[in-house]
Amino acid sequence: MENQNTFQRPVEAGDGKMVGIVSYLTIIGWLIAYFALHKDKETSLGSYQLRQTLLFHIVSMVVSWGAGILFGLLFLSVSVTLSVALIRIVQLALFILWIIGFIGAVQGEKKPIPLLGEKAQTLFSTI
Repeated sequence: MENQNTFQRPVEAGDGKMVGIVSYLTIIGWLIAYFALHKDKETSLGSYQLRQTLLFHIVSMVVSWGAGILFGLLFLSVSVTLSVALIRIVQLALFILWIIGFIGAVQGEKKPIPLLGEKAQTLFSTI
């Protein structure tokens, strides 16, 4: 029997994997990933992840702010408990989408985020 050591090579900025991982952290992470890691060494994986995370960050901010305003108004008319519960459900859904995308980035795969991934590729095709 052969003894196979299955060590993974370290993540390098040049393969696009690090770009994907850093871009998922925050919108600031996205900016760092784009300007510091991707701009000079463009890769198809890095571009794919940057497009996907840009749309995710935009949608996440809009949905969070919109939900906050909508449920804040609901709070004024109904109850605190219902408003907080609905906001938490929206946040949980966004977190699940983030986890799915982040796992794809860590694995170095071009795995689309459900509901957003394919749309991001067409919207931000210049990245």
